Amino acid sequence: MNVSKNDEQVVARKAGGLNPAVIIPILLVLGICIWLFVLGSPSNFKADPRLGGGSVAFSDVEGKDLHPEGFMGMIYMGGVIVPLLVTFMITVIVFSFERYFVLNKASGAGNVDNFVVKVRSLLNQNKVDEALEECDRQQGSVGNVVKEGLTTYKALAHDTTLNKEQKMIALNKAIEEATTLEMPMLEKNMMILSTLGTVATLVALLGTVIGMIRAFFALGASGGTPDAAALSIGISEALINTALGIGTSAVAIILYNFFTSKIDGLTYKIDEIAMSIQQSFAEFH
Repeated sequence: MNVSKNDEQVVARKAGGLNPAVIIPILLVLGICIWLFVLGSPSNFKADPRLGGGSVAFSDVEGKDLHPEGFMGMIYMGGVIVPLLVTFMITVIVFSFERYFVLNKASGAGNVDNFVVKVRSLLNQNKVDEALEECDRQQGSVGNVVKEGLTTYKALAHDTTLNKEQKMIALNKAIEEATTLEMPMLEKNMMILSTLGTVATLVALLGTVIGMIRAFFALGASGGTPDAAALSIGISEALINTALGIGTSAVAIILYNFFTSKIDGLTYKIDEIAMSIQQSFAEFH
């Protein structure tokens, strides 16, 4: 019966947050649409003045005689790798917001440090019921673990079938299980930020290589007379992909480390108060 309850709690925590299998394909479609209809908008391009200039239509954007008129047009000229890099950037932003709200919720109501200090103070006075009330008010991951530990604390305090050493082992096990149940919710989707921190750079490198290949191909096809326009397009494609990839990777790594530090902070608070629970039980029981 206990195993079934624990399994239900694990499923509930794993179900929290966004589902990458659903969200990432949607973001990929969004990235492609941004590349085609926002970055590739005719308003971001101008026709070659040597050919008379004039307005540009969507059907003309792929023409060789069009030149980007602004920064968005320049990004569009980065080629087919750009939609992937745009998707990566959107994914980093979306899952960063998701982690921010989830971890804020996990931190609970009020200041976690004050909660830990208050509960430790109550435990030093053996006021377990008051400490449980504080957990109900805290409503976060730390409060959930502490509440489970204190509930076990009360049950073991009235248990006459176990000796003190066995009670300490049971208490420690209950706290460890409660902590393990909270971790999936805290760490979910962190792997996405970690992966994009590396993959974005590699995909950008692919786009850079493709752009340089185009530049050298244009140089070779010109028969010794460099085509400045073709060369500039190839080199621009290479640099645009590099810039997008490095920027996305940098943001992903910074945010990953930021959220990791928050998770480590919550874990440390759990360990700190768990030790107080064990010390209080050893002292009073």
